[in-house]
Amino acid sequence: MIKLPIVRKNIWRYGFWFCAIGILVMSLAPITVSMPTTGWDKSNHSLGFAVLGLLGCWAWPGRAAVVLPALLAYGGAIELLQAFTPDRFAEAADFLADAVGLLLGAGLAFLLDRWCPMSEGAK
Repeated sequence: MIKLPIVRKNIWRYGFWFCAIGILVMSLAPITVSMPTTGWDKSNHSLGFAVLGLLGCWAWPGRAAVVLPALLAYGGAIELLQAFTPDRFAEAADFLADAVGLLLGAGLAFLLDRWCPMSEGAK
């Protein structure tokens, strides 16, 4: 069995908030600003929210039933905010991509916890 390095919950939480703010900034920045991309908008959404889902599940272990719906609401709020920007617009498909990403991230968190368990104090 593979052992993951011991990391405190606070590190996962700092990473989570850093990513959450980064996703917000990238989602609302003008399209003319050069940003990292996967090449397809929907995969950008899925990847970003997969990372948030994974970090959220690790930052608040045992709270996925609260974290994941809150992150989905966050994705919805970002879509609504985009409707008020001059070069962005809200899309239901982006919201769906966010949901798919959250499921992938939560699934990965579950699998990694199962295959590479960390002690509860390490999270």
